[in-house]
Amino acid sequence: MPTSRFAVLMFALSASTMTAHAGEVDLVRVEKSERRLELLSGDKVVRSYAMALGANPVGHKGREGDERTPEGRYVLDWRNPGSGYYRSIHISYPNGDDVAAAKRAGVVAGGMIMIHGQPNGYGWWSWLMQMFDWTNGCIAVTDEDMAEIWHMVEDGTPIEINP
Repeated sequence: MPTSRFAVLMFALSASTMTAHAGEVDLVRVEKSERRLELLSGDKVVRSYAMALGANPVGHKGREGDERTPEGRYVLDWRNPGSGYYRSIHISYPNGDDVAAAKRAGVVAGGMIMIHGQPNGYGWWSWLMQMFDWTNGCIAVTDEDMAEIWHMVEDGTPIEINP
């Protein structure tokens, strides 16, 4: 193989494994039906992760305890390094529309929806846990993936959660 082809091949391989750094990710996109969480910089997907959702994943979260993950556009507004799961980043659910809809339905909207890793001390179970939807409405990834997300996503980053 000529040197120039080898150099192009090596660059292509290394470019495919590059990761963004904190501040470069300007959108987190979740595709619930595909169980995929993506980190975007501009229009480019820089990382993609498999994920698990709430145990009742179809549809928008409507009330506390429905085990659904919300749908729509929110903000990742704060983080908890001392969470009961391997790190957690809070999603700004419920917004004003969610609260109003819940009030009209006579229910409480719920809250504390997070992106998080595995329950503390059980990260080694992620090979099994990520095979099914097990959260109460949160978005769960492996501990290794959560470490990357934690590093790459800043507070204030928008999150778009699609059906």
